[in-house]
Amino acid sequence: MCINLGTGTLDDARYLVEYVNGEKGTYWSDLRARYGNEQPYKVRYWGLGNEIDGPWEMGQKSAEDYSKFAKEAAKLMKWTDKNISLIAAGPSAFNWSDGDWLKWNRTVLYELYNQIDYISIHNYWTLSDDYNVIMGQRALEVEQKITIPAAMIKEVRTRYEMAKPIYLVMDEWAPYSRDFLGSLAVAQHFNSFIRHADVVKMANYTMLTSILSFDREKGFYKSPTFYIFKLFSNNCRGVSLDVFVDCEKFKATDFYKDIPYLDVTSSYSKDTKTMVINVVNRHKDNAISTEIISSSGDFAGKAAASELSIADYKAPLTYDKKDQYVPVVKEVAVKGNSMTYSFPAHSFTQIIVKTVN
Repeated sequence: MCINLGTGTLDDARYLVEYVNGEKGTYWSDLRARYGNEQPYKVRYWGLGNEIDGPWEMGQKSAEDYSKFAKEAAKLMKWTDKNISLIAAGPSAFNWSDGDWLKWNRTVLYELYNQIDYISIHNYWTLSDDYNVIMGQRALEVEQKITIPAAMIKEVRTRYEMAKPIYLVMDEWAPYSRDFLGSLAVAQHFNSFIRHADVVKMANYTMLTSILSFDREKGFYKSPTFYIFKLFSNNCRGVSLDVFVDCEKFKATDFYKDIPYLDVTSSYSKDTKTMVINVVNRHKDNAISTEIISSSGDFAGKAAASELSIADYKAPLTYDKKDQYVPVVKEVAVKGNSMTYSFPAHSFTQIIVKTVN
């Protein structure tokens, strides 16, 4: 839940926590019981406002004013329920273009480090006529939005010798594109979350209806984004593995350059002895054949690759083409600790393989 730190008051914040999570015997918890919910909802995660830096917000605040208000709200909320986790509002999307987001994050972290458990980040994968900007620069922007706040958290924790961690929540993210490049953007978001699983602990997709696409006359159908969500959410369990990628690179701008064509993450489930390898080939035109090597033991049996690739990546997704969006499943031969696979141009592939150890 998110409290109102724009036009709301400190009492609004604590009373909402009391209404939602309070045991019987107080005014607001008893009101909840009279409305039909005797037991507390026990909501754990609470946002201290949302995009308060945004000029579209009623009650827009500077980083300093927001931090003062949020600190007092946080104290009252945790006094009301000591078990809740608090998420500070990070910068909204408009602030990323002028550098103010750096000041916002640092101010909020230094002022609220004692109260918060998380700080939020937002990312919307915006469009461009330049393919390399969409598939390269936008991917690096996601990485920046994770790695730079993560470094700021480390700075603050070092300054105050904090034992308590502070994590990141990307509580708004989505691509704007409704073609296959939009689906590949979703896959690259997931890769960033897995790559930085040590610090990104929650991510909330804001365009849920884009997963199952809709035709006004023919109804819902499963888009490529649906299958990417399914593959990641069902299979990427356990721990995030460190991945070394050696491949050709490309340039989007003079600043966003040396971008690997292959965006790769991997996870491992100790319980099932299963490794999952997620690969986005960002090359517009060329397939890339790659040797995949495990440095910690041999593979067992054959691997299975689920491949999503659409020749016309700019074509709108349609109901009539829904059968083309189903992943193609292929067997992949393994030999000891290695296998070879050719990843199609502008594609997503997930390889699942058992391990000996």
